[in-house]
Amino acid sequence: MTSSSKSSDLVEAALGGDRRALARLLTVVSEDPGDEVMAQVLARASRAQVVGITGPPGTGKSTLVDQLLSYLRQQGRQPGVVAVDPSSPFTGGAILGDRIRMQQHSGDAGVFIRSMGSRGVLGGIAVGTGSVVAVLDAAGFDPIIVETVGVGQSELEVVMLAETVVVVLHPGWGDDVQTAKAGLLEIGHVFCVNKADSGDSAAAVSRLSQMVSMSSDQGWRAPVVSTNALSGDGISELWNAIESHHRSCAGEDDG
Repeated sequence: MTSSSKSSDLVEAALGGDRRALARLLTVVSEDPGDEVMAQVLARASRAQVVGITGPPGTGKSTLVDQLLSYLRQQGRQPGVVAVDPSSPFTGGAILGDRIRMQQHSGDAGVFIRSMGSRGVLGGIAVGTGSVVAVLDAAGFDPIIVETVGVGQSELEVVMLAETVVVVLHPGWGDDVQTAKAGLLEIGHVFCVNKADSGDSAAAVSRLSQMVSMSSDQGWRAPVVSTNALSGDGISELWNAIESHHRSCAGEDDG
């Protein structure tokens, strides 16, 4: 059997529901997929809703994604996650292992979680992230959540990949001048003040809402949502805000 035939068989198996084949295909496309493999994948992709979750470290992004997965499964959705972590300097692999933090979903066939090492690439995502998203789309997962590495000052590439970008901050974010300088406030379609049980979250939401109201919205004014990822408070409101932006992008009246 030729290498081309093997690749074709792998794609068919992966997109046909074989999770082991899907894991192997994701490894292939994250490294060097080749035009033929990606052509097969893109022919099956159906433009899944892609949501970026970004923000500085320590804001609870992974716990927030975990809660979103639980909520989406309750709604009958089949989400995929691409979690980009800092890389090990020895192996190049992801060292935080978001799949461990989302372990409650590991046995759920309606969820697929893939961790990727950033391998030193700036921008918050890894080389090959777009290809991994395309595979998950073609495999039938929707929505697809891309959680960025969380370095805080270069999280801007996700805006090129995701339809909706959620910027996650904590109640004390206003003291972090670097966050504002990083451009995070310019790329957000939805803002989330997480860890609402700590600090003065109401003041943070108010301050952030004022800043958003002064920005150029071009037809969309980014909502600010308060959440507590540990308890799940605010998760449904957060997803409703994401869906509202999705409908706006589709040209649907949200009223």
